[in-house]
Amino acid sequence: MKADEKPSWGLVSPSGVAYHFGTSGLSVAVATVVTHPLDVLKVRLQMQLVGEKGPLTGMGRLFLQVLKNEGPRFLYLGLTPALTRSVLYGGLRLGLYEPSKYACNWAFGSNNVFVKIGSAGFGGAIATALTNPVEVLKVRLQMNPNLRKGAAGELRAIIGEEGVKALWKGVGPAMARAATLTASQLATYDETKRMLIRWTPLEEGFHLHLTSSTVAGMVSTLLTAPVDMIKTRLMLQQESERVGSYRNGFHCAYQVLRTEGPRGLYKG
Repeated sequence: MKADEKPSWGLVSPSGVAYHFGTSGLSVAVATVVTHPLDVLKVRLQMQLVGEKGPLTGMGRLFLQVLKNEGPRFLYLGLTPALTRSVLYGGLRLGLYEPSKYACNWAFGSNNVFVKIGSAGFGGAIATALTNPVEVLKVRLQMNPNLRKGAAGELRAIIGEEGVKALWKGVGPAMARAATLTASQLATYDETKRMLIRWTPLEEGFHLHLTSSTVAGMVSTLLTAPVDMIKTRLMLQQESERVGSYRNGFHCAYQVLRTEGPRGLYKG
């Protein structure tokens, strides 16, 4: 393709989109099964001492306490909606990336790193908005081990008691988190990889990619942890009734800072 030519929409074939959707959804589903116990612990940690300051229980101690009180099954509370979301979210996010990138290339005649970051962030935000109801359901199940009605029953209860709009609680922070996570991961990964090639003996290969990915994951997690905590608090609004309702993400952040201190934003 010449420099002054626009990309053809024919390059984005339905089979190509389906391939990206399927492979990315499957890979995220496998990762979800492996990491789900950590996700349950994260939500429990984020809901510690809501609206008050005090000593927090660490992850190891909380794990032992909950394992003793609720049994091993607590490790996979909410797994069904988690798997559903992982397949849909992973497939949509990565499946939308290529079409978004081609659209930007077609519109602006550029495919630089900023276009890639913007395309990935857009795909993540849209995928998050579409799968938010499943995320709300997952978080509710993770926090309520005594529910006997299952995912379908809890979904009906949420709609019946709080209305359909309750399924989109926390969607604003969730979309912001997805876009920030994607952008920070891409930017940090590329910069870390460049620095490692320049300043260490590492060469292109598995170890370089693993190290760069680890650093990118740590940085993006630190950047998005406060938004993730706010998202969880909004989705579990009923769990936080004793400190009043959060009107939106900004109000939630203000209330957490006022009543729990800056450390509260990094619970979990």
